[in-house]
Amino acid sequence: MTVVPDDSMAKAKRLVLGFLPQDRQPKAEEVENAVNAIFGMLAAQGEALDRHQLAKEIEALTAVFQERSAGIADDRGHEPWLPEAKNDRDWDFWERYRRYMEDVVSLPPWVMRRLDQSSDDVLSQLEDPRRPGSWSRKGLVIGQVQSGKTGQYIGLAAKAVDAGYRLIVVLAGIHDDLRSQTQLRIDEGLLGFDTQRDRWSREVSKSRLIGAGRMPGAKKLDIASPTNSSAKGDFGKKTASHTNFPLGSFPVVLVVKKHWKLLEYVRDWVLDVHGSEDENGRKTIKDLPLLVIDDEADNASIDTTKDDDADPTKTNAAIRSLVSAFDQSAYVGYTATPFANIYINPEANHEKVGEDLFPASFIRSLPSPSNYLGPERVFGLKLDDEDEEDTPPLPVVRPVKDAGTWLPDKHKSGHVPGDELPRTLRVAIASFVLSCAARRARGQTKVHNSMLVHVTRFTSVQGLVRDQVDDHLRLLVDTLRDRYGRGPVLREELRELWERDFVPTTEQFPTDEAERLTWGQVSAELLDAIRKIQVKAVNGTSKDALDYYETRRNGLSVIAVGGQKLSRGLTLEGLTVSYYLRWSKSYDALLQMGRWFGYRPMHEDLCRLYTTPELRDAYVEVTAATDELRREVEEMATRGLEPTEFGLKVRSSSMGLSVTAPNKMRNGKKVPLSFSGAGPETVIFKLADRAVAHNFKILEGLVRRVDSTIAPTKTPKGDNLQWQGVPAELVSGFLSDYEADPMATRVRPRLIAEYIDKIAKVGELTDWTVVLINSTTSKSPQEIAGHTVGSVTRAAINDSEGKNRYTIRRVISPQDEMIDLDEAQEERAREAARKAAEDAEKTPPQNPSGAYIRRQRRPDQGLLLIYPIKPVASSGIASTTPLVGFQLSFPHSKNRTGTDVYVANSVWLQEGMYTVEEEDMA
Repeated sequence: MTVVPDDSMAKAKRLVLGFLPQDRQPKAEEVENAVNAIFGMLAAQGEALDRHQLAKEIEALTAVFQERSAGIADDRGHEPWLPEAKNDRDWDFWERYRRYMEDVVSLPPWVMRRLDQSSDDVLSQLEDPRRPGSWSRKGLVIGQVQSGKTGQYIGLAAKAVDAGYRLIVVLAGIHDDLRSQTQLRIDEGLLGFDTQRDRWSREVSKSRLIGAGRMPGAKKLDIASPTNSSAKGDFGKKTASHTNFPLGSFPVVLVVKKHWKLLEYVRDWVLDVHGSEDENGRKTIKDLPLLVIDDEADNASIDTTKDDDADPTKTNAAIRSLVSAFDQSAYVGYTATPFANIYINPEANHEKVGEDLFPASFIRSLPSPSNYLGPERVFGLKLDDEDEEDTPPLPVVRPVKDAGTWLPDKHKSGHVPGDELPRTLRVAIASFVLSCAARRARGQTKVHNSMLVHVTRFTSVQGLVRDQVDDHLRLLVDTLRDRYGRGPVLREELRELWERDFVPTTEQFPTDEAERLTWGQVSAELLDAIRKIQVKAVNGTSKDALDYYETRRNGLSVIAVGGQKLSRGLTLEGLTVSYYLRWSKSYDALLQMGRWFGYRPMHEDLCRLYTTPELRDAYVEVTAATDELRREVEEMATRGLEPTEFGLKVRSSSMGLSVTAPNKMRNGKKVPLSFSGAGPETVIFKLADRAVAHNFKILEGLVRRVDSTIAPTKTPKGDNLQWQGVPAELVSGFLSDYEADPMATRVRPRLIAEYIDKIAKVGELTDWTVVLINSTTSKSPQEIAGHTVGSVTRAAINDSEGKNRYTIRRVISPQDEMIDLDEAQEERAREAARKAAEDAEKTPPQNPSGAYIRRQRRPDQGLLLIYPIKPVASSGIASTTPLVGFQLSFPHSKNRTGTDVYVANSVWLQEGMYTVEEEDMA
């Protein structure tokens, strides 16, 4: 294979991508034509290119797609501003960054457009920095581990400084390594110069420009940074005393570790330089719009005190003090594990440091691009909804069952590992050597290659493991150099591993994603690949550093042995093989330790994760719980809810894991969850013709089945059709077949059907009433299995989804839920509602709400209300087939069958949805 110089290939890719349509994903023939045209043009200019490699890389880039971000917001007091600002300001920082990401980083154009859209979505929720007066916004952006959150918030920062924010403070984790790595990314993408040499772009010579600033024709933009990308480049007391930038006339960016003392230095420095006293003698900062970007916002930023009235933890207090010192501020947290953030008390407000960091203004969820290697793809994801396709796990996980004698699960800091590495670790190291050689054989010669060894949290033990791994690697190098003795034997062992593991794994990937290689091609690269590998300990006491930036031209090949430093935020570039034994007790810690998530273009098939079966099962469980949480956020976005209506719950673990650290979820409560006493109703509907027709068909099927054995009657009010004494299996059968919209996570018909089947087996929910609601004022009656029924109308609350879905506020008319109650049940429900209103000193309601109605139901008495819905004319929906909505009214169960345990936040607890009361659990 011809090895193409990196700069020539990068140039070719830029030209091909520019040749393709920019408003949509290109067709296969368009890609082929563009590749042929550019290849021919460059060949005529004397540049040697491998056309096959160019075509493969372009196909990989153009195959990538990404969904739009989704979010919820509270716009009270917020003034829309961004559409107008698009025309009255220069967007130079953003345009430079966009060009850098497309031309240098080679981000696929369609992903870049999503980054543009998602950063606009976040920016639009901040206040216009030119808006006079006092204002404050707090938000949260949820991404995935290693999915590109840093790139997104650098894009946000670029647009923010273009818009007029003059101070950007990026809170970058709790370790120096992560802060340095983040500063370097900001140097490259936003500042455009090396902060280790200069602090202000006005003083930067051309030779010291980097990243976006170094591109041909790039604008030199006025911006400064008191912090730099060196290990000691944080904002300390000395930095504050030597920094005299004239704040306010141009943007200043700081990348600061999340430590309370450093944050106090920043606050005091800005107060000294730009502060003024208000009418109460309190020093504040006016007319200097602040944007705080809190990376890993669930780590160190959370107030973990036991009482909201007590003084908050130091770092949390320092962040709140910094934000509240400005009369114009915006705070945006970024995290892949928002568990701790959803348990922040929305009403917490301390007299000294101000409101807590609950994202009261907005919450957005960032979907990952299709080429992201995330938990769902590594460990698989089985969905409850049969209409959605399960994600099978990739064939890259290998079991570890032999490490216990070498390094027990529960060991102390003085433990000395066994003399011999476990066989699985030796195989993992050999797999890393093979993956490095295979990437070289594929032409990926000047790239980073990393292996993770994460087996202990103790730095002293990490040092011993590092030495053992280094000794083993040196033995492999010496042996491979030996052309006679053990050399041929080792090469044969590597060949056997290649053919037993790598060849069949690669066969499970499409050929355009995983080039097939012969053993001869790989073997020829072995010695060059292994000689380049270094072994480094990465922890707080080690002097080793992962200097990816310094080795970017030729690539770094490293086996990183570490613990805490590798457990959050820090990226291992080109990570292919992971050997992971570190157990954690919480969902968020487990996910953050998964450094193997990320992007592996053209070498996913070479990736391996060696871990224990127990850890694999834990990741499967965490993946399912996280996916469920994200879907709830997306449903809330579809329903147009506000963050203070952010009622969320996280499924509790069956393996004893906690959702997050106990002190981070003091406002969360473990609740048993079932449909006992619940009233789930459909409010989000699929509008695809097939789905609408399918749901109408199963409605007709249900009506025919109940008609065959039970004569319908008319309800006293409303002239609705009613069938009494319907068996549970007919109701659960209807729900099992019903096709719900994927966003309707709070009403999952198949889960409800399973609950009915389980509870019916213990003698409850055996006597159902099914009611088909009839609108007597309908102008378009519908024939439903021989019955003429008038469709009801329900107005949409959110028409932004166009023709994809229809969202309403309620499907039920509240009085409908009393249809099947006898006179005594109805009177008890009314009396309970009246008494509750009087106790709360409120006006008694005309009709009792569902909670009081369901309390009066017998354990065997279930109600299914079905609503044929005609969308309002303004929706633009042309179909004459009605949507099928339903509401179920469940009695309170005396049985725990079908109950799951969740940890819910305070808003969800106030909603009181679907919980089992203490008395029911007795």
